[in-house]
Amino acid sequence: MQTDGRAILVAGGAGYIGSHVCKALSERGYLPVTLDDFSTGQRTAVRYGPLIEGDIASAEAVARAVEDYAIDGVMHFAAKSLVGASVRDPLHYYSENVSKGISFLQHLQRHGVRRFLFSSTAAVYGDPGSQPRLTEASPTVPINPYGATKLAFESALRWTGEVSDTRYAILRYFNAAGADASADIGEAHEPETHLVPLAIGAALGTRPPLQVYGTDYNTPDGSALRDYIHVTDLAAAHIVVFERMSSGIQGQLFNAGGGRGHSVLEVIKAVEAELGSAVPHAFAPRRPGDPPILVADISKLRGTGWSPTLSDLGSIVRTAAAWHRREQSDQHFESTITV
Repeated sequence: MQTDGRAILVAGGAGYIGSHVCKALSERGYLPVTLDDFSTGQRTAVRYGPLIEGDIASAEAVARAVEDYAIDGVMHFAAKSLVGASVRDPLHYYSENVSKGISFLQHLQRHGVRRFLFSSTAAVYGDPGSQPRLTEASPTVPINPYGATKLAFESALRWTGEVSDTRYAILRYFNAAGADASADIGEAHEPETHLVPLAIGAALGTRPPLQVYGTDYNTPDGSALRDYIHVTDLAAAHIVVFERMSSGIQGQLFNAGGGRGHSVLEVIKAVEAELGSAVPHAFAPRRPGDPPILVADISKLRGTGWSPTLSDLGSIVRTAAAWHRREQSDQHFESTITV
C-alpha cells in the first residue's frame, strides 16, 4: 500500500498517550499505523488508522507494518510503566523496555526506517532534591528500575545515532493527564496509578477514596507538586518534533510538561469544583523516594514552535471528567441492556 511518505508506525498506539497521538497524526494528514500486543492497550482506542497486532520484538510484525504501509518513521510508546511493578520485577522491565526496544530498533534499521521518536520519562531524573525546575541537562539518577530502563534505552539510541543514519529525538514526559476534547478516548489504566483519574473516580464513586501521600513537604500547602501536561498538548509536541527531525532536529532531548507545578490538594479541589462533589480522601505518610517538587523547564521544547494550550489544571480536569462521565454512562447503558 502506497501512502506517499505519510505513514507513521505508532508502537503502543492502543495506549493512553499513543492513541491521542494517533488521532493528532490523522488530523494532520498522516496515516497512523498502530503496532500493539494489547498487553495494556485498549482495542477500542485503535480507531484512526490500521492495526498490526503483535510485539515490537517480532521481526514478522515489524516487516508486515513496514512493507504493507511504506512506513516513513516511528513513534515508540510501547513500554511497561508502573514504578512499583518495576521494583518487584526489574528483570521483566529490562526485558520489555530495553531488550525488546533494541530488537525493535534493529528490525527497523534492516527495513531502512530512519526516523525514530522515543517516549521517555521524567523518572530518569530521579529525586532532584531542591532543584525547582528540571532542564534537559539536569543529572539523571533514576531511583527505580522503570526510570533506569528508560534511561538505558535512551543511551542505546544515542550510541546508535552516533554510528548509523538513524535520526532520533527523545521526549521526556512529566505527568500526562486529561482527555481528548471529544471524550472519545481517555485515560484507562488497570491498575490506575495516576492522580487525576484516581481523584475523579473517587468523586464518582467508581474507585476507593484517594490516598494523599505526604502533607509535610516544603510546598505551599504541604502536598507534593507535580507538572501536568494535557495529553493533547503532548500529542502536538510529538508531531512538531517529528516533523522537525527532517530539517535539523537530531539526537535531541526535550522535556515535555506544562511548565508549572500543581499540588495534590490543588488537583483535588479542581476535581471537586468540576464535578460538584467531594473527593473522598485520606492522608498517609510520604512514600519513600517521592520528591517534593517535579516541574519541567520546557523552554527548549518551546523553541521548536510548540507551546501548551490546554495544560492549565481546569482544562485537564474538565476533559478528563467528561471522558469518565461518558464511560460511566456507557457502562450503565450496557448493563441495562444486558439485564
